[in-house]
Amino acid sequence: MSTLALEALLEFLKKGNFNLCQQFICYNPARLPAPAEWVNVQRVRVKDSYTHVWWMSPTEQPKADNRRVLKNYSEAMLKLLKSQTYSSGQRPSEYRIGARSFLRDHNGAIPPNVLTLSNTRSRESYQLFCRARKLPIHPARMPAGLAEFFIKFLTTPKNLVLDPFAGSNTTGFVAESLKRRWLAIEPSKEYVEGSLGRFLI
Repeated sequence: MSTLALEALLEFLKKGNFNLCQQFICYNPARLPAPAEWVNVQRVRVKDSYTHVWWMSPTEQPKADNRRVLKNYSEAMLKLLKSQTYSSGQRPSEYRIGARSFLRDHNGAIPPNVLTLSNTRSRESYQLFCRARKLPIHPARMPAGLAEFFIKFLTTPKNLVLDPFAGSNTTGFVAESLKRRWLAIEPSKEYVEGSLGRFLI
């Protein structure tokens, strides 16, 4: 495997004087078997199905709030909140759970740092727009859910969201739908023209 991504991370942290806040995994259950030579031909590896996402900040106390990205409670947690009873005390992990630690309803559970997102739609407005105008469809489109998670987690309405590698401008579209201001940078004129299809709904 190439270590380029890890080396780039370390260079970003050092040259940009950034703080590494947290590492995320973006898991795509629909990703095709790859890299093909090692997975499909030589059969010496299993398929790569996730991407690392590193959250960096220029400050040690970045603007973030996990209450903005809560996920639905599990059935077990909903039952616990309804019954208001559970087994407290010491766990095998050595955590000590208080008698009332999990009885308060916070309107959702804190999500893990593993985001499960696929990107397999073939008839979204962006693609239909590009095909109708014979514009190239960007080959590495970001799942909208990835941009949505971080925009909600790290910003509030009217904040400015910058994407310096816009591609098909998923970030700008999601930022606008969440009432954030946004700025996107993309050197390919055709990709910029195609990205207009995201906003013509």
